[in-house]
Amino acid sequence: MPIDPTRPYDDDNIFARILRDEIPSKRVYEDEWAIAFHDINPQARLHILVIPRGKYVSWDDFAAKANDEEIGGFIRAVANVAREHDLVQPGYRLLANVGHDGGQEVPHLHVHLFGGQRLGPMIAR
Repeated sequence: MPIDPTRPYDDDNIFARILRDEIPSKRVYEDEWAIAFHDINPQARLHILVIPRGKYVSWDDFAAKANDEEIGGFIRAVANVAREHDLVQPGYRLLANVGHDGGQEVPHLHVHLFGGQRLGPMIAR
């Protein structure tokens, strides 16, 4: 069920539990700002989720509350994951869902990184 990105952070959301190692994940990247792991329901040949270590509900929450160091570290982490998976050329897609209409289902900021194949149109009409 899509979530309200303005609600308070929920410490029991699945990504918070993954960060605490309460739920296993197939991690592919980790640094002081973020972790990245394979999506359990991949929508492309390569589908990795990148999440910040901080408690942010959505991209909007992160942009409003994170400090510059956290923002820079997270964005660099996303780029590092793409480079480490040789996606820069031929290309990849990033997606961050925000709120109900955006289809956000987990109340922790996460960026989907898709690649490993030619991707179709951004939004099917």
